[in-house]
Amino acid sequence: MSKLTHLNPSGEAHMVDVSAKADTLRTAIAQSQVELTAAIVAAITDDNLPKGDLYATARIAGIQAAKKCSDLIPLCHPLPLSKITVDIELQGNSFLITALCKTTGKTGVEMEALTAASVAALTVYDMCKGLDKGMIIRDTKLLEKSGGKSGDWSA
Repeated sequence: MSKLTHLNPSGEAHMVDVSAKADTLRTAIAQSQVELTAAIVAAITDDNLPKGDLYATARIAGIQAAKKCSDLIPLCHPLPLSKITVDIELQGNSFLITALCKTTGKTGVEMEALTAASVAALTVYDMCKGLDKGMIIRDTKLLEKSGGKSGDWSA
């Protein structure tokens, strides 16, 4: 019926069988941006956030999210992630969150990296909403991926 990989011949959603694919080293880097208000930037730079260590909490949330990706995205395969990093950088009035995921396996880690960046951004929102709810989460995107049949890709 369809050539879409996640639909069976009857058009029903299913998880793709990757058992015949070769294991390859796969990496993905994704990014999300959180536009902050002046009050939040001041609280961050003064180390005066009421909920505590924003950087550590958002970093850990992103790492946990990458590990739980297949629990959140119905057709994702559970992956043995060998590396996850979540870097958070204050640039002017925005946080730039960059997540890297790595595995050796049969399927890519793009969704894990995107999930890590997204949940880290949501955690920033949660940690700062008591000061001002006017934050904007934007520009969540894949920056690059490598490995697998489709090879390397970058934005």
